[in-house]
Amino acid sequence: MEFYTATCLNWQPLLEDNVSKNIIIDSLKFLVEDKRIWLYGFVIMPNHIHLLWNKQDAYIEKNVQRRFMTYTAQQLKFKLIDTNSPQLNNYKSTQQDREYHFWERRPFKAKMYNREVAEQKLNYIHQNPVKAGLCAYAEEYEFSSAKYYRLNEEKDWDFLTHYTEHI
Repeated sequence: MEFYTATCLNWQPLLEDNVSKNIIIDSLKFLVEDKRIWLYGFVIMPNHIHLLWNKQDAYIEKNVQRRFMTYTAQQLKFKLIDTNSPQLNNYKSTQQDREYHFWERRPFKAKMYNREVAEQKLNYIHQNPVKAGLCAYAEEYEFSSAKYYRLNEEKDWDFLTHYTEHI
């Protein structure tokens, strides 16, 4: 199990709107349904994401994270182009290999070696929107797995796996 954090370029609020957040959700759901990962917890903040996930056996040697970040960046770019958003200019790349750059390089990754550490990270993930002032209670934040754990509401996040199943 791995705790994973990806940050939008220069901490910009690329994921502020629900359409952008749903791009992330749809991509995570695809990875789960395609049996590439197990997803245990997540939060999508306006300028970063936190995930608690694990690669499934057939994808251990493959770079699922890089493909996830590349795909979501491409979808976010298409959304900004389709809406003719001036925000697209904030992501112009200074590098020769790409026109735009949406995610900071080197996302943070940490292995969860035991249940106590996994629970600590899951709590951190769920408290993130509360600490940011986006809601009063973690389960109120729509783009988080907090409801799944705190209210046992699986209907919105039926692609999640309870973290206790694998640690």
